[in-house]
Amino acid sequence: MNNKKYVENGGFKYLTSGEGQPVVILHGLMGGLGNFQGFISHFPKHGYKIFMPELPIYSASLLNTNVKYFAKFINNFIKFLGIDQPIFVGNSLGGHVGLLHAKLFPSNTKALILTGSSGLYENAMGDTYPKRGDYEFIKKKTQDVFYSPKIATKEVVDEVFESVNNRAKVIKILAMAKSAIRHNMAKDLPNIKTPIALIWGENDKVTPPEVAKEFNNLLPNSKLFWIKKCGHAPMMEHPNKFNEVVKSWFAEKNF
Repeated sequence: MNNKKYVENGGFKYLTSGEGQPVVILHGLMGGLGNFQGFISHFPKHGYKIFMPELPIYSASLLNTNVKYFAKFINNFIKFLGIDQPIFVGNSLGGHVGLLHAKLFPSNTKALILTGSSGLYENAMGDTYPKRGDYEFIKKKTQDVFYSPKIATKEVVDEVFESVNNRAKVIKILAMAKSAIRHNMAKDLPNIKTPIALIWGENDKVTPPEVAKEFNNLLPNSKLFWIKKCGHAPMMEHPNKFNEVVKSWFAEKNF
């Protein structure tokens, strides 16, 4: 069965689908639950149970709008649902949260797939913070995230535009971005022994290819995979290729 269910329970909102080895998806700062559609429609058919919690980017207090709180939030989510030995898949900020979770709670992190992850280098906001109200500017910035501007559909741009024009949301986004910069993990990475797959777009402008290479050098148990003609969100831009890479790595690791 591949029935996707959206559940609200115990203060958590999450999507779940499938049965089998648990996989917890961690979305990015600007990316909601739609970014992993290709992944979510594939893996539940192949012996994996997907959980995709909504990170409390806009609902946590300002004091708790930071990477460490989110890692603890995810650990509470896993404990609440009794999820044992999940594999995490994280994009952008979600990858950073997954890495910190692996550092803080190694015994409950089976493996980690990072794609365009923050944690070493932050250019997520670009050099200029979005000019509020300027739709064309937001459109261009959103298109820059992807290799093909076509991925930045009107729906995607509208969502970003709405966020940066909502003052309450902007405050949270900036707090989160600052927290990500403060939580640089370069010193922690050599001690994270969790098996990690790094899946990177060769044309990522937000977390450039050098970042992937540095992650790969610093992490003791990682493997780096490249996706051509791809920007910051491989699972959105090349969902089939992304799934193939994940499947081959799962097979190699017997996950």
